[in-house]
Amino acid sequence: MCAALYLLSTLAGYVLTSVLLLKCPAILHRRKRETFRSRHISHRGGAGENLENTMAAFRHAVELGTDMLELDCHLTKDEQVVVLHDDNLKRATGVSGDIANVAYTDLPPYLCRLGVTFQKECYCDGGEDKRIPLLKDVFEAFPDTPVNVDIKVNDDTLIKKVSELVIQYNREQLTVWGNSSNQIVRKCYKENPRIPLLFSLPRVLLLVGLFYTGLLPFFPLREQFLEIPMPSIISKLKDPSRMTKSQRLLTWLADTLLMRKALFDHLTARGIQVYIWVLNDEEDFQRAFNLGATGIMTDYPTKLKSFMEKNSLLKSD
Repeated sequence: MCAALYLLSTLAGYVLTSVLLLKCPAILHRRKRETFRSRHISHRGGAGENLENTMAAFRHAVELGTDMLELDCHLTKDEQVVVLHDDNLKRATGVSGDIANVAYTDLPPYLCRLGVTFQKECYCDGGEDKRIPLLKDVFEAFPDTPVNVDIKVNDDTLIKKVSELVIQYNREQLTVWGNSSNQIVRKCYKENPRIPLLFSLPRVLLLVGLFYTGLLPFFPLREQFLEIPMPSIISKLKDPSRMTKSQRLLTWLADTLLMRKALFDHLTARGIQVYIWVLNDEEDFQRAFNLGATGIMTDYPTKLKSFMEKNSLLKSD
């Protein structure tokens, strides 16, 4: 009987401590220093309004007032760091071939029309700019704009060269980098621990597990940015009637587990920014901000700006 009471009292003490630290993490953790805060993030520069990952897209987003540019990096055969999403050129240019096997000067231009990945049956018709840019072009053109760099492949040379460019352009406090791969993120941290990190997918799963077991408030986190999808948008990208019951259940479960205001509030209190991607309609914009997300990644920067203006959300907290 005494042992049972002791166990119950210990458990109650743990739960109360966990709840307290979840609400007030500063008791245990020093808040991470924020050199910028991004609410409006342009996915691939705004892939619904200009051809993705082009200088025209980035320029449009920055002129619009975006807080951050999101882009993807690969390495060419002659070891140039280029801004491109796919490792194969087929979807973007119509010419099949891995970018790692093509020199930069030999890269074909973008197609005139590209599908918008996160908008059902939607295409973007581009203007004159169809050139695949170099990462240094972006850094040179927008020296004061935060840039979110997705390292698309596990390549030590790519990681090293991105770090060198970040240092060269004095952007260690204006750049975020990483990938869903934990191995890539570990290499990024080892190469340059001064550049803020994204959570990899395994670390996101760990984060969720720690949150639901009550252990998160006690756990140190080196990452400074959490980027996660809103699972419910799958129903807008696919025909719900063609989804199986198990797919719908899995989507609901993932959405229920990930989209938690208590989790986002705790991370924000620790100085970790929470970005939700890729949202392209006002209903999802509203839900993300209601949940406490720091920022939203979108293919339609003009639409997001209009929503934020209408709801007085343009100024960072």
